[in-house]
Amino acid sequence: MYKTLTKVLKTVMTDAQIYKHGFNWSPMYRRSTGKVIEVSDDLHYVKIKIPLSIKNKNFVGSIFGGSLFSATDPIYMIQLMQILDNNYVVWDKNATIKYKRPAKETVYSEFHFSEDEIEGIKNQVAKNGEVDIVKSLNIVNINGDIIAEVSKTIYVANKAFYKEKRKAKK
Repeated sequence: MYKTLTKVLKTVMTDAQIYKHGFNWSPMYRRSTGKVIEVSDDLHYVKIKIPLSIKNKNFVGSIFGGSLFSATDPIYMIQLMQILDNNYVVWDKNATIKYKRPAKETVYSEFHFSEDEIEGIKNQVAKNGEVDIVKSLNIVNINGDIIAEVSKTIYVANKAFYKEKRKAKK
């Protein structure tokens, strides 16, 4: 469904607009209470905010940790899927979050991929068929104080390699 909708939207919107509005309109992402507020034209940069609201306020008045985690969880994977072409398989493989202090106000997070990182991923996949990459980010308040540290392991493989690997496991 999402791929079909994206094809239609590409006739009137840029990839960055589709990425931003697609996340913000998606029921699964909306439930996280996160909001994508900025996306670069090349999709290598994404910024989100997670406002403190009645929907995510916990018993002690701060943002529920699950909201912080779920708002950051899908960004890198979908971002990388959009940057790479359809010859790649991209999956979230592992994630951790370390809470540093309560989020008692709107918080933000930024997601970056450099051109060198993308080329490195493509080269590793061309050489080995697959690669695990680790990306880290901070969730911060408006002053830049770290609220939480997130680490994501993302699996990237050549689609043909991935299909053969799955066949071999059966």
